[in-house]
Amino acid sequence: MTEFGKELIAAMEEAAAHAQGKGTVARVHTIEVPDVKAIREGLGLSQQAFASAYHIPLATLKGWEQGRRQPDATASAYLSVIAKLPDQARDVLQAA
Repeated sequence: MTEFGKELIAAMEEAAAHAQGKGTVARVHTIEVPDVKAIREGLGLSQQAFASAYHIPLATLKGWEQGRRQPDATASAYLSVIAKLPDQARDVLQAA
């Protein structure tokens, strides 16, 4: 049997055990949260300018920066794109 086949069988057995309430199967998903303030300051933008340029509600941005809230997985991915490709992200939003 191939390695893929073995992994597939193991995954199905794990799923069946979970569905039956057996075992303590748990998957942990870790989301790497970017440093929003560092990204914004690195671009030399005020909170208002950053929020406007990247279509992020100002209150949301402030909450992230002040640690009252954290970006979810989708927002974290978006912020990572902004960090790596700030001009392209802004251009796409302006063209939309």
